[in-house]
Amino acid sequence: MKEATFISLVPQLRNAAYKASRSAGASEAEAEDIAQDAMLRFWQMKDELERFHSLEAVARRMAYHLTINLHRKSKPLAIDGEKVAAKVQDDRLSPDEALEEKEAIMWLEERISQLPTTEHTILYMRQVEKRSAEEIAQRLGIAATSVSTLLSRARKRLLEEIKRRR
Repeated sequence: MKEATFISLVPQLRNAAYKASRSAGASEAEAEDIAQDAMLRFWQMKDELERFHSLEAVARRMAYHLTINLHRKSKPLAIDGEKVAAKVQDDRLSPDEALEEKEAIMWLEERISQLPTTEHTILYMRQVEKRSAEEIAQRLGIAATSVSTLLSRARKRLLEEIKRRR
């Protein structure tokens, strides 16, 4: 593909990559970075682009996979124990009770972080971000029934850990 032809296609391809990345769950800044990365990858393979039937479809698929890879690489989001502990801290609690509450929160936080990545992500999206099962399924690219199953499994694991602790 000639450079002039490639340059004329870039805005359309970049827009397709940006939209695909956003629909896969990337923030605006992440989607911008992913769209830029996709354009760099297109530039690197500009001599091979004639073999593709739809460059826009390739841009969308590339951005989708880059977004999924970005989310896989990121560490699981933790529930901020300090903020939760600050809410627990109350004048009605004795120092001993407040310390026990803080330790319980830290213990639970540790158990949550030990969940398998997918279960942790789904639990976080459901409990903290208040997303529906359908929205989680769409963002993770899995069936809504799988979201329900994984969420149930995560909750069951945590309940078993709590029962063992007591």
